[in-house]
Amino acid sequence: MKVTKTVKNILANYESDNPGTKANIARILSTGKLAGTGKMVILPVDQGFEHGPVRSFAPNPDGYNPEYHIKLAVDAGLNAYATPLGMVEAVADSYAGQIPIILKVNSSNTLYRSKEAPSQAITASVDDAVRLGCAAIGFTIYPASDDSFAMMEEIREMSAEAKSKGIATVIWSYPRGGSLSKTGELAVDIGAYACHMAALLGAHIIKIKLPSPDIEQDEARKVYEAEKIDISTQAARVKHCMQAAFAGRRLVVFSGGAKKGADSVYQDARDIRDGGGNGSIIGRNTFQRPRDEAIDMLSRIINIYLGKD
Repeated sequence: MKVTKTVKNILANYESDNPGTKANIARILSTGKLAGTGKMVILPVDQGFEHGPVRSFAPNPDGYNPEYHIKLAVDAGLNAYATPLGMVEAVADSYAGQIPIILKVNSSNTLYRSKEAPSQAITASVDDAVRLGCAAIGFTIYPASDDSFAMMEEIREMSAEAKSKGIATVIWSYPRGGSLSKTGELAVDIGAYACHMAALLGAHIIKIKLPSPDIEQDEARKVYEAEKIDISTQAARVKHCMQAAFAGRRLVVFSGGAKKGADSVYQDARDIRDGGGNGSIIGRNTFQRPRDEAIDMLSRIINIYLGKD
């Protein structure tokens, strides 16, 4: 594995981390067609837990098979594959060393009644990640949830354990719950806040949703207007979120969300690139399409981050 100057510069931002953790961050940044560029495309397949198997895999029934997803990630030349424990255990031996794996260690489900206090159950451990050869653990927090403090305390402990064992930490930071409006879940002030919270919690890689131009908090609106902060375009909003990630000193990837038109997917990637984001973590928009179509889509997204599209 060649570690480029770009990757070395990124690793230098993680001053407190041991060589094991830095090696695993380097593995993610140095794998696939974007290796060495500082950009990433990651395939996440935790939707079966979050939304149920029918909603997740019926549009492309090949997706019921755990091997389908990791093979898609490998063949498409992605940086990493993220999924819960059972999906990793189903393929861990056959695909050992072929792609960095992010073990999703907490999960929720749509059967759970959780309007004001959405939360997630701990479903795997750091030791599972070590046993299965994973590069990182992945953990979701819901800023705004009435249960958010408990989730923050959980990742504080799990991240400390992971770092002590040379495993990186990825935090999904998705605002929801409490008194937050539905529009507010994607508002730019809330997205930047969620990104900053994940950085403060010690995430090496942060996953957030692409923010809208809406502003949820009245006190924040006053500052945006007084300081004339540019949030007029999606690329500008990505740039703003990167500022919230310690002025770009933490890696940030942006979620692809629900399945949508291919042109929208490609424009999102261009905006992430132009705003200085580190890449895409894109699931349903690829694995719900036929394999050949998914490979073509991922290849074009990679080319966008390479500046070829």
